[in-house]
Amino acid sequence: MLQALLRGSPKYGTNGEVENRLRNALDHTIRVTERVATMRTLLDNALTVHATLVSLEQNEAMRRMSGASLAQGEESRRLARETIEQGEEVKKISSWAAILFTPTLVASVYGMNFDHMPESHWAWGYPIALVLVFGLGVGLWEVFKHKRWL
Repeated sequence: MLQALLRGSPKYGTNGEVENRLRNALDHTIRVTERVATMRTLLDNALTVHATLVSLEQNEAMRRMSGASLAQGEESRRLARETIEQGEEVKKISSWAAILFTPTLVASVYGMNFDHMPESHWAWGYPIALVLVFGLGVGLWEVFKHKRWL
């Protein structure tokens, strides 16, 4: 608008003082417009850098979360394997405890020293008890071996 006024000043016979003031105002307007454009460019660049930094920060956070998630998954799998292994060990220990409990039970009955135990007066009472203890132990061992507990 100021440029149009300056161009038309000779046509309308404008005073030199008015032309100088119009040129001065035009110079100030051009400087302010250039400063605003420069500041707009700086602001645009600053916002772009900020958006890039936020994006990088989010990417890093996601990477950390992914790494933590993978680590948790690995930890969960490791714990599951250990739990399964521990369960297998418990099966083995329980199997051997059952096998050893059988002779203990039979021996504890015979260790009570009852007078009226029919098998204690039989000639084959103790050999049958020993075969029973051994047979039950072997039978339990076979069962647990078949179930793959041993």
